[in-house]
Amino acid sequence: MDDFNNSKVKKLPNHLRQYIVDQNYENYTSINHAVWRYVMRQNYSYLKNVAYYPYIKGLARAGLSIENIPDLQTMNDNLGKIGWGAVTVDGFIPPVAFMEFQAYQVLVIAADIRQINHIAYTPAPDIIHESAGHAPIIADEAYNNYLSYFGSIGAKAMFSSKDYQLYEAIRKLSILKEDINAHPADIKKAEQKVNFCQENLGDPSEMALLSRLHWYTVEYGLIGTLEDPKIYGAGLLSSIGESASCMQKDVKKLWYNFDTINYSYDITKTQPQLFVTPNFQNLIDVLEAFADTMAFRKGGTESVLKAIECKKTCTAVYSSGLQISGVFTDIGMSKNDELHFIKTTGTSALSHDNKQLQNHGKDFHKDGFSSPVGKLKNEDKCLENFGEKDLEKYNILKGNDTNIEFESGISVSGKVKSLLFKNDKLLLISFDNCTVTTKENQILFKPEFGVYDMAVGEKIVSVFCGAADKDAFEEIAHVSKTQTKKVDYSKKQLELQQLYQETKLIRLTENGIENVERIFNELKKNHREDWLCCIELLEILNQHQINISLQKDIKIYLEMKASNYQELKKLIEDGIKLIDNPVIQLTIKE
Repeated sequence: MDDFNNSKVKKLPNHLRQYIVDQNYENYTSINHAVWRYVMRQNYSYLKNVAYYPYIKGLARAGLSIENIPDLQTMNDNLGKIGWGAVTVDGFIPPVAFMEFQAYQVLVIAADIRQINHIAYTPAPDIIHESAGHAPIIADEAYNNYLSYFGSIGAKAMFSSKDYQLYEAIRKLSILKEDINAHPADIKKAEQKVNFCQENLGDPSEMALLSRLHWYTVEYGLIGTLEDPKIYGAGLLSSIGESASCMQKDVKKLWYNFDTINYSYDITKTQPQLFVTPNFQNLIDVLEAFADTMAFRKGGTESVLKAIECKKTCTAVYSSGLQISGVFTDIGMSKNDELHFIKTTGTSALSHDNKQLQNHGKDFHKDGFSSPVGKLKNEDKCLENFGEKDLEKYNILKGNDTNIEFESGISVSGKVKSLLFKNDKLLLISFDNCTVTTKENQILFKPEFGVYDMAVGEKIVSVFCGAADKDAFEEIAHVSKTQTKKVDYSKKQLELQQLYQETKLIRLTENGIENVERIFNELKKNHREDWLCCIELLEILNQHQINISLQKDIKIYLEMKASNYQELKKLIEDGIKLIDNPVIQLTIKE
């Protein structure tokens, strides 16, 4: 895979590289570039007054041009100077993967670009949203520190199984909405599926709650005061419609705080309320407060139960530092909910400090793993802190038979095969000829099962989503089978693209201006649904102050189209306004 000579991209682990796709820059059409140019010109014109102050400067620092869709190499060359990188992916990727890319300080950019009929806003991730929305604000150091820190927290968030169902439903809907050949009935069905999943999530998971914080900051955040906020959220910065409407009084402005997790959102609709932070430090403070409630910091019974509900690979960390990765399926606990036993089913692995232990990978533990948790009976000292004399007291010596009993009543009897220490902590005791029973004499392990590896630790101090050593575990994260649609253009669509290309060349080279009238006539005759190419033709004539009569004809044609099609009214009016009041150059300069 190309790392674009970017140190951050180069460091990406294999389990994240599976999401990366080629940008295939040559596949962008002349209409795609015109859509990019229209949105960027509108953004530059409007956002210079309402965007957080580093935005305009950030466009240049991220290597973005008004004229053309950015290529990944140019973006990496520029982002690399501020300690970030960029890769392209296929539409929505799972939130946990998205978060982990952020933690590695790599911007995830959807390779596709919105269709012209969604030029103002698209529910699907696209290159306008990801690059023109996210990249410029990354130039602000305080913000990019928050972004990468959020990623490191989000990468450990616990999912629920219903989160995966909602992710798939949203991904499918976003793909259909950007498919120019999608049937309306299929879109409606997909919308109903998203609504059903949202209404039946039950108690929101850590990731669901964390996604709300991400949505109302990274995507739709405002900064400053309630009376005069500025935009920094990428969803607003990349939406020429909502970036204006969000400033209206009917959109409530609330202070961003911990209570924000109680506000759900709908990606297909404009936001009824937005949250304002006085500064970026407040974002970190809220994130810290939420992180303190998460399983990776709390551990214990409740956290392991979250892992069981997730039904995906998770990791539980003993107080000794031993990490157990697998699909958790059962626990044992006391009447006061103290954890005294955990169990995984299927391929599992043991790690320490996020590195898989030798001979303890998923091939060895292919049938799952189970072990007690807690202290030994009538013993104040934790087993993980046992020294040589303590081990002798309980006959826990290599080659010796021993019988140890935990406070929970679980009993482990067998011949000690080996002991594993890390950083002066006892992590693991392996037994031959071992029997493990509960206080009710339920057999948990028999000698005929083979070697019994018993995890050591008084408590489970952390639980998080995914394997501890993801690459060693060869973890294939949730990659959707629903792929974005690659457009097969009709003859008519290809003809329209050619007209756009001719128009662009005229604008850039100033050659062939005499062809403007022919192009306009072809648009009127064969492509009456188009409006953007007409605006570009009007721009050319106005710029050179020629053919006033044709300018008038094109303007009348556009005004009639705006009056007949309400959804085009603002787009056309804004396009004409920029022609009459040009405020930008073709490229952004610092």
